[in-house]
Amino acid sequence: MVLLALPVLAATVLGGLRVQSSLQRGQALAAVTATNRLATAATSLADALQQERDLSASILPGRPAPPAPAVAPAPPAPPVPVDADVQAARDATDRARAAFATVVTAVRPDTLPGGDIALLDVQSGLQELAMTRQEAFAPTTTGRSPVQKTVADYDSVIQSVIGLGQDMALGTGNAHIIRTAHALQQFSLAQDEASVVRAVIGAALAGPGGRLSPDDQAYAAQAAKNRESLLNAFRAAYGSSAAAPLLASLTHDSSTLEADQYARQVLADPTGRTSDGEMSAATWTSLAGRRIQAMNQVEQHLLADMDGQAAGLQSHTQRTAVLNAILVSLVLMVAVGGAVLVARSMARALARLQRAAEDVAEHQLPQLVIALSQAEPQEVNADVSPIGIDSTDEIGHVARAFDMVHREAVRLAAEQALLRGNINAMFTNLSRRSQGLIQRQLSLISELESREADPDQLASLFKLDHLATRMRRNGENLLVLAGEDPGRRWTRPVPLVDVLRAAASEVEQYERIELAAVPSAEVAGRVVNDLVHLLAELLENATSFSSPQTRVRVTGHALPDGRVLVEIHDTGIGLSPEDLAEINERLANPPTVDVAVSRRMGLFVVGRLALRHGIRIQLRPSDSAGTVALVILPADLTPVGAPPVAVQGTAPPLGGYPGRPLGPAEEPLAVQQGGR
Repeated sequence: MVLLALPVLAATVLGGLRVQSSLQRGQALAAVTATNRLATAATSLADALQQERDLSASILPGRPAPPAPAVAPAPPAPPVPVDADVQAARDATDRARAAFATVVTAVRPDTLPGGDIALLDVQSGLQELAMTRQEAFAPTTTGRSPVQKTVADYDSVIQSVIGLGQDMALGTGNAHIIRTAHALQQFSLAQDEASVVRAVIGAALAGPGGRLSPDDQAYAAQAAKNRESLLNAFRAAYGSSAAAPLLASLTHDSSTLEADQYARQVLADPTGRTSDGEMSAATWTSLAGRRIQAMNQVEQHLLADMDGQAAGLQSHTQRTAVLNAILVSLVLMVAVGGAVLVARSMARALARLQRAAEDVAEHQLPQLVIALSQAEPQEVNADVSPIGIDSTDEIGHVARAFDMVHREAVRLAAEQALLRGNINAMFTNLSRRSQGLIQRQLSLISELESREADPDQLASLFKLDHLATRMRRNGENLLVLAGEDPGRRWTRPVPLVDVLRAAASEVEQYERIELAAVPSAEVAGRVVNDLVHLLAELLENATSFSSPQTRVRVTGHALPDGRVLVEIHDTGIGLSPEDLAEINERLANPPTVDVAVSRRMGLFVVGRLALRHGIRIQLRPSDSAGTVALVILPADLTPVGAPPVAVQGTAPPLGGYPGRPLGPAEEPLAVQQGGR
């Protein structure tokens, strides 16, 4: 089926790539269109702001100055009347501002790269426009002339509006749009500098004396110089051949030439004289406005150029999308048709092969593996029935190969079952042999203990007896690994406190184990030896992984539902949450015997013994430090009788504990004075 899917997949991937490319181009086109709309609205708003500023410069300097601040609060002065031409310019700016806001709402620049940040700058400047109008050309206390302050205030808004189109164009990623937008920005900045010259000279003509201050004259001269630099930057960005006719159109009007000549004369005059009586503020504003209008026409040409590029992109994208759709459809039709023809010829054979393979995988092989694990391999019929597909094509070859795999899997399963049986038999034989020797050793040590009177020698014999007991527990671990029972059982119940003492006596550092209150429950005889073994492994871990100066505390609690909870507290280094989770999982679900089990044999044996008798074991972090092992004994194993038995101090050495059989006649466990 993979071979059949290859042509369809290839066609689908190809079509997906082509469609994705068309979508990306469509997104770029949407960004370009939005950029053009914003650039057009921003250019109109910048032109209106420049017109308002320059017209205000030729009228507002003559208005009365605001009164000096008085000591006592004075009533607010009536607003200074605004000239009709200035008010008309402000109304035009407000209309351009409203149109710009409408375009912003429709375009949603936040969806375009770089749109949010640039728009925030523009909106921040527009919010301060009312204050700029109120303080236009008013006296300042900062050392700057009113003209420079007002021009700078308006310029902070105009510059951000002019830069908006360039910032938006950078987000489109289209090289032509970016180049044109950059050229438009440079030209608009040059127009703004020309407008600054108009504003400064117009303010001087409208003011008393008709002269430019040295600071204002230098300010206007720098603006004229910046204008020429920006025009050169525009020429470089747009291309000399394309920019030449646009720049030439700025000098066709005689009024433009007259305004340029007058501006050079005023800016070069060391006295700053602006009028000899023939040039008024209104005349100058009109002359300079002709040049601004010519530059506005160039701006419109650049905007139209950007629109034309967007239209070309749109047409190209539409044609590409249609061609891609046709191509993908044809490829898919051919691929699907060929796949259907091949699939029909293979479907029946593949369906039969699938059913046969699923039956082998889901029923025949699992049942055979279970049978091999539960009986001797030679007693199980391991013959394999072939699938029954005898064709000579590739499907027939696969069927015969699957039969070979099936036979090999059955053979390996039988070998593994035989190997596991042999290993278990080896474990059992080794454990039985070592336990017999250890039992004889323990009997000899007990005899020597009974004859020895020297305390030092007796203590050494106790240590030797203890080591032999630990060796026997390790031998019993092999029986657990092999799945065998220890072979020693108690027929009568044994008190839980004796079971705990017996488990403690099998630990190397038994003197550190402290038994607290224990319920007067009795443990069923069939569980005694396994429970002693289980608790001894947990106590061994608790003493091994905690400081030798600390105690390991063992407590018992009778639960309301009849179960008994045994808690083993140590104050060791503790375990990480990951290690605790892994250990608890191994205790709840003991893994298959492998090399890793030998590294943590104690935990594996504990899990196996707990699973054998339905005992729940869980490790948890202690409230203070270290780890708590919780052992929950089922109710059917521990019938509870009298109140808990108070056990104080360290668990004493024991003799005759369940780990050491007392002889043919089993007796209850008892603590012997002076015994081990």
